[in-house]
Amino acid sequence: MGKTVSDYVKTDSLTTTHWFAILLVLMTGLTHVYAGLVEGRIPVSLAGVGFLGAAVLFLLDYRRTLLYLGGIAYTAVQFPLWYVAKAGEYTMLGYVDKTLQGILIVVLAYLYWKTRRVPERNREATGA
Repeated sequence: MGKTVSDYVKTDSLTTTHWFAILLVLMTGLTHVYAGLVEGRIPVSLAGVGFLGAAVLFLLDYRRTLLYLGGIAYTAVQFPLWYVAKAGEYTMLGYVDKTLQGILIVVLAYLYWKTRRVPERNREATGA
């Protein structure tokens, strides 16, 4: 028998915060794909595909710590790009998306910080 999707997806270790981050990534990714298609701006849709691809990599447990850092940078870059590309023609969808992205950056920073902390049991052994 061949492998199924559940053989590749690793979700056992995910917390509520992880699932919240995934939800935010999916929401902003789908928003970008939708906005790009409606506005006829392929780069906007491609940015959405980037978010969705990152969610898939995360669920496959591919270098999650690196995905936190890359996600922070990738999401932060969206703000000046949006500001310049829209040039004063901002929409409610854009404001909602930027709010989601701001929250996403905070959540990703928290998850990264959490992975970088020395576990309590190792503090005693290392004297940290």
